[in-house]
Amino acid sequence: MEIRLGKVPIAVLMRTPGNEEDLILGFAITEGIVLGPQEVAAVEGEGDGDRFRLVLADGVVIDPEQFRRNTYTTSSCGVCGKASIDAVRIASPPLGEGPIVPIDLMLSLPDRLAEAQPAFAATGGLHAAAIFDQKGTLLAAAEDVGRHNAADKAIGVLARSRWPLGDVILMVSGRISFEITQKAAVAGISMVAGVSAASSLAVELAEDLGMTLIGFVRGTGLVAYTGASRLS
Repeated sequence: MEIRLGKVPIAVLMRTPGNEEDLILGFAITEGIVLGPQEVAAVEGEGDGDRFRLVLADGVVIDPEQFRRNTYTTSSCGVCGKASIDAVRIASPPLGEGPIVPIDLMLSLPDRLAEAQPAFAATGGLHAAAIFDQKGTLLAAAEDVGRHNAADKAIGVLARSRWPLGDVILMVSGRISFEITQKAAVAGISMVAGVSAASSLAVELAEDLGMTLIGFVRGTGLVAYTGASRLS
């Protein structure tokens, strides 16, 4: 899928078709292209259905060249195609105090995430991301072949109805990567959890930003890499 800002292509994503508007809105937010959904007027399809244009709100002016990627972004790599090393690290706003979540509630989230994964149940081949409030209520969920795409879709879904996102938890179905951690931070999410490990770069970034990063959430245990003070 090609994303254009005006007439300038800024990214090509390998993704699971569907929910393109949510994906592009989430991508624009988590890549720091826009400061929030209020800066996006529309997402318009062009051509054969694999090209989309991000239409900015009146008065919003952005130089598309600063976000142009030199190559495509694969389904497994959210930073592939960045034009420079400096562009990999995106500045994020200061994170708030974030939610305080009981450990028992956190341990229940993988099952709640699984309930929002019909495509995985049918195929066994897609990642998922879901956003919960601190009471465990599911606010948004999405599936995609790429875990960072799933996160962008879920963030895009929720951003349409509330912004800022508030004290929420981003839960992902697999490993927690640097890209996932950064995208959450740019969207203002201070708690990220997953059913598998977190990469060392993800942990370093979370520690630097004051984010709570929790891995291996399964059964009766979890690993709080950073920010354990948000667990009760």
